Amino acid sequence: MSYLPYEPQQQALLPHALQDWLPEGHLAYFISDTVDSLDLQAFHARYEGGGSRNQPFHPAMMVKVLVYAYATGVFSSRKIAKKLHEDVAFRVLAADNFPAHRTISDFRAFHLKELGELFVQVVRLAREMGLVKLGTIAVDGTKVKANASRHKAMSYGHMLKAEAELKAQIAALLQRAKTADQAEKNEPEVDIPAQIARRQDRLDAIAQARARLEQRQRETELGKGRDPDDRDNLGQRPKQVLADTGYRGESVFEQLANCDTDVIVSLGREGKKLVRFDRQRSPLTAQMADKLLTDKAKDAYRRRKWIAEPPNGWVKNVLGFRQFSMRGLHRVSAECKLVCMALNLRRMATLSAS
Repeated sequence: MSYLPYEPQQQALLPHALQDWLPEGHLAYFISDTVDSLDLQAFHARYEGGGSRNQPFHPAMMVKVLVYAYATGVFSSRKIAKKLHEDVAFRVLAADNFPAHRTISDFRAFHLKELGELFVQVVRLAREMGLVKLGTIAVDGTKVKANASRHKAMSYGHMLKAEAELKAQIAALLQRAKTADQAEKNEPEVDIPAQIARRQDRLDAIAQARARLEQRQRETELGKGRDPDDRDNLGQRPKQVLADTGYRGESVFEQLANCDTDVIVSLGREGKKLVRFDRQRSPLTAQMADKLLTDKAKDAYRRRKWIAEPPNGWVKNVLGFRQFSMRGLHRVSAECKLVCMALNLRRMATLSAS
């Protein structure tokens, strides 16, 4: 039998070109070209003033590797570092650079905000390429695991509630201390100053945490996990927004009362009765209920599922992203944008090829 030559130990006379290792139109090339077209000045700014002894890996290379990793379902810094040795596409993007997993992890952590901001640049680039247009937006949510301590983590709303309760407890203890002498015969012996001190310590800790949280909210407007650009990525408002019953509320409708965008929010789950409400106390909710009875609103709302749910499915099942690797609302928000950017680039590459 005559076979084609097979010599595993054969040395090449001249080195191979990395670009010859991947077929034309590969996702890695599309991501590489896209990143080269983005403004990466924010990444370079961190390294300005460094000398010849401090030569970090090139930010463009690191961004390409990270984005391609997320686009192909590789989120662990250790797995990314391993891919740089074993995967052809990773080696092409890194041009035979091999940053360690700690370097990759640190770069992602140090530049998480900048990576999140690239999401907006990619969306605008997609618009310029004619791959996206702003018409109807469907809003939906999905659950993704996050690494947080349920004992240490405290939401802003729960923090305010706990603070109010502690203040009430301290006031009650102070009042009890004032009348302790009179009630001494009927009350069990209690170390009231120690209780006040413990509650005051907790109150101080909550006040400090609240101050830090409010400062972050003022600086980055992350009260709801959003940056200012999230509301205006394309420089215009959508014509229509469709949202499920989780976004209903008289206060929500009040905020949207003067908005030019046509908003349709469900007041009950599909196939079930609408939630109960008082038409006198909730006039805007009543208006939404009447609106939902029209054929136009019904036809529009039917499209919500097939607009909003596929991206969540793609993130979880195509990319395989099911748990955030960062702690803290602002870090999770930024990593979410990194995931969405990676997914957008995959879709853009497919649409461009077709």
